[in-house]
Amino acid sequence: MQKFIALLRGININGKNLIKMETLRTVMESEGFQSVETYIQSGNILFDTNDFDEKKQAKRIQEVIKKEFGYEVPVLVLSTESLILLVDNNPFRNDPTKDKSFWHLTILEAVPSIEILGKINVSKYLPDEFILLENAIYLYCPRGYGQTKLTNNFWESKFNLCATTRNWKTLEKLINLANS
Repeated sequence: MQKFIALLRGININGKNLIKMETLRTVMESEGFQSVETYIQSGNILFDTNDFDEKKQAKRIQEVIKKEFGYEVPVLVLSTESLILLVDNNPFRNDPTKDKSFWHLTILEAVPSIEILGKINVSKYLPDEFILLENAIYLYCPRGYGQTKLTNNFWESKFNLCATTRNWKTLEKLINLANS
């Protein structure tokens, strides 16, 4: 068995796509997922499985949510090791001027086209900063994520890929939960 983390996009926000985490845990366990845990209401699920195919697991969870709750919810699945690697590779880590409480990570479903990235006028989004490494966009939003234009919708419209974002505190908590 290996521990995986599913990141759901767009549930329990502004009264839309409401899913109680207790109900979601029960449904996932009934569908054969093992050791299911959830963290906060925004859609973070930890589970064990012998099937190491992250894309297959994401599709399976999407199908379960559609069947049980009637919602089309994008889902990204990462192994614990993959999430740890993303967190460890944060390019803002060694910059003492970047307050950790303003770090966020946007994860894309695939590696985007670098050509498109080159067309984004970085100065237009200051003081927010971003660095793309493979399928991860590291964000520094000193006014808070609620004030940035560098949202999931922004990245999805630019790259035509599913995106989901978590703050640094949530990422660290997910890793701690996965390792406990």
